[in-house]
Amino acid sequence: MVILVRGGEIFSPDPLGEKDILILDSKIGAICEPGQIRIAGFPIDELDASGKRIFPGFIDSHAHILGGGGEGGASTRAPEITVEDIITNGVTTVISCLGTDGTTRHMESLLAKANGLETEGITTYIFSGSYQIPVVTLTGSLRSDIILIDKVIGAGEIAVSDHRSSQPTFEEFCRLASECRVGGMLGGKAGIFHCHLGDGSRRLEMFFRLIEETEIPITQLIPTHCNRNLELLEESIQFIQRGGYIDLTAGLDPDLPEGGHISVAAAIRSCKEKNAPLTNITVSSDANGSLPVFDKEGNLAGLTIATQKSLLANFKYLIQERVLSVPETTRLFSTNAAAFYKLEHKGEIKVGNDADLVFLDEKWDLSGSIAKGQKMMWGGELLVKGTFS
Repeated sequence: MVILVRGGEIFSPDPLGEKDILILDSKIGAICEPGQIRIAGFPIDELDASGKRIFPGFIDSHAHILGGGGEGGASTRAPEITVEDIITNGVTTVISCLGTDGTTRHMESLLAKANGLETEGITTYIFSGSYQIPVVTLTGSLRSDIILIDKVIGAGEIAVSDHRSSQPTFEEFCRLASECRVGGMLGGKAGIFHCHLGDGSRRLEMFFRLIEETEIPITQLIPTHCNRNLELLEESIQFIQRGGYIDLTAGLDPDLPEGGHISVAAAIRSCKEKNAPLTNITVSSDANGSLPVFDKEGNLAGLTIATQKSLLANFKYLIQERVLSVPETTRLFSTNAAAFYKLEHKGEIKVGNDADLVFLDEKWDLSGSIAKGQKMMWGGELLVKGTFS
């Protein structure tokens, strides 16, 4: 398939101005001044992107494609994600995990779901494990999973500082980080140790101990849900000031009121005030994970579900409210994750990279997307649907 995208203002994430993009099969073949590319002699799909802004596809580095949750019993297990959910929110790459339940949800099912979404056109990766230690795996060994199974790029989401965690010891925590480190090296991957952070008072205590008491690099692990509360956010900012990466969880309301969960916008403002490097921050959706609310005694008091709609809502808000520039915002939702997880050919619009593109109109609404060179959505119309849709 050859696609020629005519016009459109490109943010690679850096602004490139208005250009034409030639897509050859799944890759970007050329980026040229408008009108310079001329092709004849075989079929070509020409797309008029004039008036559109073009970005690298969003990378959702924490989603539950198999569904998550279950804290209120079997009836509260969240449903699986669909390819339509992903496409209509500008996401072209997803990294998924099991979450709380590693008993009734299985690594084999997670891998199968990831393979299914890949067949439907989305790039997918997975973490081995769930909240608990010892971790659930595919081969019986976390290190072997990372080395031998292409889609496994680390361990996660392992829960710490949370009443639902297995209350891991510091030694267990270090051992898992080490397995990710060595597995990543031998498998040619990032080997990331991806950790769920709860409301517990210990917060990032084990993270700081690990970088102070072991030889494991600070970039081997990443805490997620770092905007859960103010105290956790403050420690997370200290973590990135020391060279680490953190992940913020997007909420549907991009500008939440004071108290409780901190909005992505408020968290970014705090990072800027403290001169924390924005290149060390990613934003994910937690899509199709349940969002339980617990009372002071730890009883389930309410339950909702996360969605990838939060990514696009927060992307628009950060730009429209001038919290960040357009290139800075693009890095948060794509480029930073590609660099941290070592996803080659992702996160930037450049020759040789995967043709993962999202098109936003003058109101910053999604009007089109291309994933691995395949048209997924155009003119606001969904072009690809799941097998049973």
